[in-house]
Amino acid sequence: MKGIPADTTLEAARVQFDVLRRLGTEGRLRLMFELNENLQTTLEAGIRLRHPEYTPEQVRLALVRLRLGGPLFRQCFPDQEVAP
Repeated sequence: MKGIPADTTLEAARVQFDVLRRLGTEGRLRLMFELNENLQTTLEAGIRLRHPEYTPEQVRLALVRLRLGGPLFRQCFPDQEVAP
């Protein structure tokens, strides 16, 4: 099967694809949003751990910087200095 990670057996991939197929479009979309929310929470926690002095706004900007990358972040927010 195409697109199977090297650390996943063929049988495990078949089970995973079957579960995703049964979820349907709406279920997969809901799962994607949940995963995105979990990722954002994890990234924010990492930023707070590395920078306990950051305000909530600085945490938000650091998260934006992680998503955009340094060069694009500096273009969009030239007056902001935050480290991810």
